[in-house]
Amino acid sequence: MAEAAIPVAGRRHGDWPFLLCYALAWAGAVAGYGPLLTLLLPLRVAELAGPAAVPWLATLTFIGAVSASLTNIAWGWASDRTANRRGWVAAGLVLSCALLLAMPLATTLPALIMVVVAWQAALNMVLGPLAAWAGDCVPDRHKGVLGGLLAFAPAWSGAMGALVTLPGLHSGPGVGFATRVSVLAVIVALSILPLLLISPRLTPLPEPAPLPDPGAAPRALPVRRMWLARLLVQLAEATLFAFIAYWFLAIDPTMHAATMARIYGLLLALSVPLALVVGHWADRRARPWRPLAALAGLVAVGLVIMALAPGRGVALAGYALFALAMAVFLALHAGQTLRVLPRPDRRGRDLGLFNLTNTFPSLIVPWLAVGLVPTLGFGALFLVLAACAGLAALLLLSIRQA
Repeated sequence: MAEAAIPVAGRRHGDWPFLLCYALAWAGAVAGYGPLLTLLLPLRVAELAGPAAVPWLATLTFIGAVSASLTNIAWGWASDRTANRRGWVAAGLVLSCALLLAMPLATTLPALIMVVVAWQAALNMVLGPLAAWAGDCVPDRHKGVLGGLLAFAPAWSGAMGALVTLPGLHSGPGVGFATRVSVLAVIVALSILPLLLISPRLTPLPEPAPLPDPGAAPRALPVRRMWLARLLVQLAEATLFAFIAYWFLAIDPTMHAATMARIYGLLLALSVPLALVVGHWADRRARPWRPLAALAGLVAVGLVIMALAPGRGVALAGYALFALAMAVFLALHAGQTLRVLPRPDRRGRDLGLFNLTNTFPSLIVPWLAVGLVPTLGFGALFLVLAACAGLAALLLLSIRQA
């Protein structure tokens, strides 16, 4: 693994060919875990565990989240130390696809958990270095557009989830699961291979410039505020991800699951052009923080509307505002995070630490929901989450223009 990555000043890999291939690769990586964790694995656990599916799935989810968090940091750090991204992404792609194909061979729950944990470690060998690769190659002037393109990933993941759950792919217990994960492995490989094949070779990372004062990194404060802001907003995202079906039924007991899926899919699709427009505006005006602060504020407004809505129509309008602002915020935040990381030689490790904002909420949300919803209802929960999103907006507004 001798090939190295470069910082943004080296070459103009931030132009459209690289950006498009990178966006496709990232969407493929997200599609590698989205449909599996939300659709295929729960069904597989139900096949194997029967009535005990819920505790087994909770165990698998918890252990998998710990594995993903630690290995994302580890592989990002390894790609920093070896000054290489491509080799780690390629190795992770091979290992994760092989473990996907091996998953149907796990016919007991302990075996399935071991394979899934190993698969998550391998997938993060792709995700950790891949996230840092964008920081190496995309200049600050394109960070907003990069974030806009990353909004394509959730929509692509949702589309792939619909594809791999088509009734025609199912031909009996076990066989259906094997067919679906095989299709998923092919999708992931075809999405990531173009970036590995067409990206030009890169030159070594330079030594980082010494800081003028060892006790004060120039970008330490923006980094911390960006991290905390994302964590606060992710609390709302994780809560709605886990409990949105229950909320839909609370406002309309007759709503069908297919209707919920169509609403969610439509909003994800609309978020892609919106994120591109907002990201392009941020690049043209060199105002990376203002759109993020405004979007966090809109997330808060959407939650307040959902909490106080007098009826179904207003509640769904609030949800639409929330979901669109959330999707665009998360995509643009991912791109702008690369702007504030202070050292290219540890970018992979630092992005792994940022990735904890995606896993910590999963540990907080169940307790928050259990403490509020049974006694005070979803409205109280949404108001607490709106306060978190509002605080995130204030944190982002307090960041001075870099």
